[in-house]
Amino acid sequence: MWEARATAGRGPELLEWARARAGELAREPLRRELLRAPQDRVLVITWWAGEYGDELPELPEPEAELITRPVHRWRFESLEAVESAD
Repeated sequence: MWEARATAGRGPELLEWARARAGELAREPLRRELLRAPQDRVLVITWWAGEYGDELPELPEPEAELITRPVHRWRFESLEAVESAD
């Protein structure tokens, strides 16, 4: 999971930057999702086949002028899928 906060007013630019970089990963993930939140935050979640400690492609750090702080990255391990009853 990759999350960044854009400098004021540059949220759409950061979203497009993240969309482009997510499409340029060294290999395709099983699934990829882009999300946005208030305060010009952008989140990219990717799902990969393999083990927790495997080497995986990462989105780079955007140029400093585009973000308010360093990018946050987290890695999670899937334990189970829960399907909706609908």
